[in-house]
Amino acid sequence: MKQSAATTGRVLVALGGNLASSSGEPHRTIEAALRIFPAFGLRVSRRAPLYRTPPVSKYIQDNYVNTVVEIEVAVPPASLLAVLHRIEDLFGRVRRDRWGARTLDLDLLDYRGVIVPASGLRGPEVGIGPLPLALPHPGMTERAFVLLPLRDLAPGWHHPVTGEPIDQLIRRLPAAALGGIVRLVD
Repeated sequence: MKQSAATTGRVLVALGGNLASSSGEPHRTIEAALRIFPAFGLRVSRRAPLYRTPPVSKYIQDNYVNTVVEIEVAVPPASLLAVLHRIEDLFGRVRRDRWGARTLDLDLLDYRGVIVPASGLRGPEVGIGPLPLALPHPGMTERAFVLLPLRDLAPGWHHPVTGEPIDQLIRRLPAAALGGIVRLVD
C-alpha cells in the first residue's frame, strides 16, 4: 500500500442498487444501509444527493439509485471492504452476474488516498463474487453514476493516482455516459 500525495484524508464509499430489498425500493435500501453503518463502526460524516441512473451493463434491467458518502472509520481498507460486503449481504445482495441487477452495491472508492494496485483479472472475464481490494476503485473514472455524486460531495477531490481533479474526470466521460442521469431531490 502506498499513500498518495493527493490524499485528502477522506474515506469515500459509493452506494447503489436497482432491486427492492426487505427495506423497500432502492432509495429506501440505501437509506436503511446508511442507518446501520454505525453498528459496523462506520460514521457517515457527509453524503451526496441521490441520483437515478441508467444501467451500464449488457443486461436489461431497471434504473439504479446511486450516491456517495464520506465516512469516518477506524479499520484498515481490507477490513472495511469486508464490512461493506457483510452489509450488502444483509440487504440480500446476490452475486449471480457481474454487473447484474442488485439490491445493494457498496464500493470503496478512496481510502485516505491509499493506493493498492488491482491484482488479478477484472471486467467481464471474471467470475462471480467480490473482487479483491484495489484503491482507488479501478472503475470509478469511467462511471458518471459515481463521479457526479462524488463531485457534489467533494468538489475539490483529486484522483489519488493521476492527481486529476474530479471536474476533469467528468469532462473526459463520453457524452453517452452522462445521458439519462437525474439528480433526485435532496
